[in-house]
Amino acid sequence: MKSTKTWIFIFFVGLLAAVMIIVENVSYYFFQKNLIEIEMAQLQTSAAVMSGEFSSYASFSEAEKNGVYERMRRYSAMNSVRIRVIDERFVIVSDSYLVEYGRNIINSNVINSFTTGKSISFYDRKNTNIEVAVPINGTDGSILGVLVVSKDLDEVYKNSVNDNIFTVMVAVIAVAVILVLLFERGIGKSYRKAYKIVEDVANGHTDKRIPVKGSYELRQFAKDFNNIMDRAGMLDESRQEFVSNVSHELKTPITSIKVLADSLNMQDDVPIELYKEFMQDITNEIDRESKIIEDLLSLVKMDKSAAVMNISSVNVNEMLEIVLKRLKPIAQKKNVELLFESFRPVVAEIDEVKFTLVISNLVENAIKYNVSDGWVHVSLNADYQYFYVRVEDSGIGIPKESQDLVFDRFYRVDKARSRQTGGTGLGLAIVQNIVLLHHGTIKLHSEEGTGTTFTVRIPLNYVG
Repeated sequence: MKSTKTWIFIFFVGLLAAVMIIVENVSYYFFQKNLIEIEMAQLQTSAAVMSGEFSSYASFSEAEKNGVYERMRRYSAMNSVRIRVIDERFVIVSDSYLVEYGRNIINSNVINSFTTGKSISFYDRKNTNIEVAVPINGTDGSILGVLVVSKDLDEVYKNSVNDNIFTVMVAVIAVAVILVLLFERGIGKSYRKAYKIVEDVANGHTDKRIPVKGSYELRQFAKDFNNIMDRAGMLDESRQEFVSNVSHELKTPITSIKVLADSLNMQDDVPIELYKEFMQDITNEIDRESKIIEDLLSLVKMDKSAAVMNISSVNVNEMLEIVLKRLKPIAQKKNVELLFESFRPVVAEIDEVKFTLVISNLVENAIKYNVSDGWVHVSLNADYQYFYVRVEDSGIGIPKESQDLVFDRFYRVDKARSRQTGGTGLGLAIVQNIVLLHHGTIKLHSEEGTGTTFTVRIPLNYVG
């Protein structure tokens, strides 16, 4: 795979080639245009001067006898121009190239110059030829004929235009090379700094971040790298916090058991009633410890990227009725009314065991954190793509500042109350993981003193 410098070099070589082609064409056009204007002006001046030599003679034969044609031939040879003299019959009476002598010429420029008495200039782009037609006036002012002076610019282009273009191209290449070197030096410096920071991070300095500046690609790289490192830092903090919370949660019941056991051992003749009370407390703490370990194992299993999903087609209405029937005694014990409302029959592809855990946790929490004589309302609905389970209660509600944290492991809104109700702080974390395994979503809406609503959305058809 090519390095960044290689791609930069290839890019600039291609850019330089494109610029050179554009510069060459633009330069050729402007140099050519400028050259035509210069040559045209010089040719017009020369033609006017040569035409003026005939003004001293009454006829072309008299001018020829006095060496006018000879002088024009010498001028033609010295300046690489063709000079033709055409009489009033449009017959060529003199040709410096000795090619068309005595021939008739039918040329619009010649005809226009003869009839109007004005100079006519023309550039033949196809043949790269300049032609100037100037009327010849005799001694009495009458028009004797037309002087046609023409010049082929092909050789001039090869010499003058190409030389100028070569100079421009050399200048462009020199400037481009300097710009490439300066740019490469600047971008190379930025990339070297970024690579140095990456190397430092690899060596353990995980607090370092790449400055978000420089080229677009470098800024994007810096943003992505910094985001990865920030997430890695948050994950590391989360792991440390998780280990700390696990240690604390597992240690608390053990400490309680030890205190209760020591209290029994330090007393003589312990009454059977107190003994039973302490043993019941120890049993409760052991149950709590077992619940924590069970929830931890469930969470670890679902944290695996290849968590096993036992997907089957499930009648969700029947499943919810079974779960709520199981939880009804808990609701009756707290005098909480448990209601279920189904809007339509729903059959979906889900992991029944895991999704039962979702409903159990949500409804059990709604019962535990409810008020006396309260209610819990569970509803089921569906559309063509998803089914929705809504668990709404009349409980104590969740403070706004805690609503984004309730799905975190071991997070408790009220730690003292949670311990009284036997919560481990892992229930909602497990719920969220199961919902995500089903490619679903869970949303929370709560107001303190009013109640809480959880809405779960799950696809009807599971896609692995």
